Amino acid sequence: MEYTRFEKARIIGARALQIALGAPILIHIPGDMYDPLDIAIYEFEKGVIPITVKRSK
Repeated sequence: MEYTRFEKARIIGARALQIALGAPILIHIPGDMYDPLDIAIYEFEKGVIPITVKRSK
């Protein structure tokens, strides 16, 4: 699914907040990556974030 830039920002932001509050990381990350936003972007690029977008018709 192709996301708009607004959907992408919302998904990454929501996931970064989850990570910052202690949610488990869903993928093995490089050892030098500690920032929740960087981790959320990495997870988004790998396609492992379990957040969906519901669009109205």
